[in-house]
Amino acid sequence: MAGSLRIGADVGGTFTDIVLEHHDGSFVSTKLLTTHDAPERAILDGISEIARDAQVDLADVSQIIHGTTLATNALIERSGAPTALVTTAGFRDVIETRTESRFEQYDLNIVLPPPLIERKDRHVVNERLNARGDVLVPFDDAEAHALIDRLDQTGYESVAVGFIHSYRNGEHERRFRDLLAAALPDVSVSISSEVSPQMREYERFNTVCANAYIRPLMASYLVRLRDQLRARGASCPLYMIHSGGGLMSVESAAAFPVRLVESGPAGGAIFAADLAARYGRDRVLSFDMGGTTAKIAMVEGYTPQTAKTFEVDRTARFKKGSGMPVSIPVIEMIEIGAGGGSIARVDSLGQIRIGPNSAGSEPGPAAYNRGGADATVTDANLELGRLHPDTFGATDIDLSPALARDAITGSVGRPLEMDPFTAAVGISEVVDENMTNAARVHAVENGKDLTGFTMIAFGGGAPMHASRLIDKLGLDELIVPPGAGVGSAIGFLRAPFSYEAIRSFYTTTADFDVDGTNQVLAELAEEAHSFVREGTDAEVTIDRQVAMRYKGQGWEIPVHLDAGPFDELAAELLAAKFTKAYEEFFGRAIDDLTIEAVSWAVRVSSVQARPDTVELVAEPDSMATSSASRSMFDPSTGASSEAAIIHRSDLDPGQGVIGPAVIIEAQTTTVLGAHHRCRMQADGSLFITRIDPSGDAS
Repeated sequence: MAGSLRIGADVGGTFTDIVLEHHDGSFVSTKLLTTHDAPERAILDGISEIARDAQVDLADVSQIIHGTTLATNALIERSGAPTALVTTAGFRDVIETRTESRFEQYDLNIVLPPPLIERKDRHVVNERLNARGDVLVPFDDAEAHALIDRLDQTGYESVAVGFIHSYRNGEHERRFRDLLAAALPDVSVSISSEVSPQMREYERFNTVCANAYIRPLMASYLVRLRDQLRARGASCPLYMIHSGGGLMSVESAAAFPVRLVESGPAGGAIFAADLAARYGRDRVLSFDMGGTTAKIAMVEGYTPQTAKTFEVDRTARFKKGSGMPVSIPVIEMIEIGAGGGSIARVDSLGQIRIGPNSAGSEPGPAAYNRGGADATVTDANLELGRLHPDTFGATDIDLSPALARDAITGSVGRPLEMDPFTAAVGISEVVDENMTNAARVHAVENGKDLTGFTMIAFGGGAPMHASRLIDKLGLDELIVPPGAGVGSAIGFLRAPFSYEAIRSFYTTTADFDVDGTNQVLAELAEEAHSFVREGTDAEVTIDRQVAMRYKGQGWEIPVHLDAGPFDELAAELLAAKFTKAYEEFFGRAIDDLTIEAVSWAVRVSSVQARPDTVELVAEPDSMATSSASRSMFDPSTGASSEAAIIHRSDLDPGQGVIGPAVIIEAQTTTVLGAHHRCRMQADGSLFITRIDPSGDAS
């Protein structure tokens, strides 16, 4: 919203980032340690601080946009409300038996992730619909009342309702919700026909369970935050960024908090997509590294890749199927426990392991001098000279090299009989390789070759590690944008109001249900419009998709649909679109097989202004110099050397920097090795390339 004051607030596992955007599009920001006991406290303190420093009255702010990891953390830590699942008789154990897929095919002792809802908290009623939504066993009000009495005696705060085939007909689920609400008005209820009206009961039941599990927590938090913002003078609307990369109202977020899973990282992908469009880079690898995790996403055609399902809390690194699947629209990314606070240890084989546990903000890395004793990635970066107490940007943290060295010695050095410096090198190389492998796995899972991709690095930790990652991945370009340390929060301010409505509806191109399909698409469009209208009356775009497959296949591919209703030629046109999409995915189509359409989706988004393009400064017109330097380890040479210390604010557009160097700013540090060079761009971005052994830029 050009011409207005807006605030973006991103709560991460370690830091809370606040960004204030001025009328002219410029912004100021601050970064505070996250207050886990009351996450809203850091937001409120940060907003008050930034408003005071910028001399802004909070009454003049038009929007506050918030993203948080609170929903994800509650699922991972199993810290949600006491929750019951009510399902159709005979399907009580679906979320425990899962599917026939095994993430370790040949592991005879495989341990599957425990279900979110224990068996004692799963209850059944006798009712049944068929796959067309027709009633086979009627819903019994008397039995439902008896079950509700038992639920009342157990003291549940939330109930998830998932009946078989309710995605085709939600009447029985709505009836049970009405009875429960009348008898127990203080109990939160989530029904699968509203949360995730899609086929595949395991994924659907998991999704409604997740929504019910975190709904009381998130509703309380969001209402508390909104009220306290108003008490401090911010009477503007509070919006949430959802996992699909759009904005939604607090009321919608409180009703469907499962949509907030990955809300913060989604802002980062939007931030990367905006920068990609400015630089005309249509193939981008987004690299977001904070204090707790690292997130990697691909942006193609200036649009982040999206998916209809997402796995929370993978118990086996990089292993699909080892987590908790939720069926929600999400920006597709891979996330691993590799942040500045990720803890280093030595395993039973004498190997250095990093994460997934993190020191977070409480107590934080050992170097923070807040009680942390375990070695972390931040401690290693301090030991290697990438960070320094004199140039660390956090005003409330005084780094202690001595404490970092002691932690590295105790956690890694002594077990491996290494000096602290060598142990720090090992920690750094392991975490860099972990993130590199994550990028490779993410590309392979999406059938992509990363050759020719440009990396965009942001978050407090990414600019420190990104130059090493492009070396390992063989990428030629790296962009570190202005405000990189708070990139996700800036991304919130670039996000449109949007909502994607999804529903399963089965038909085939051989016997295409024109009227049923048109009705489903119209209802989905109205549902999506209703969510978007809560935030804006701006012009919107509509994107429609259908998930299709050949008969006999287990999974579908997305097929984009043209605007307008279907007519008698729909089946033939849809079959042609699917065949073309299938050939693009798999190289060839299959003849003489029935084509099925399974699920339909409509995404409504407010129209965003096209970002201004940036004319790339290809060659520097002058080189930056610095009288200050410090010793820094350079993995490309395997040795320490004197690295120039450059203040980012001192660089003018067109100036260049040759590594080894550290480019410092308030909220992050960019590291250049001896074979990297950097050019400051007109928009304040650092454009980094590699130099091959002959001395030419790659």
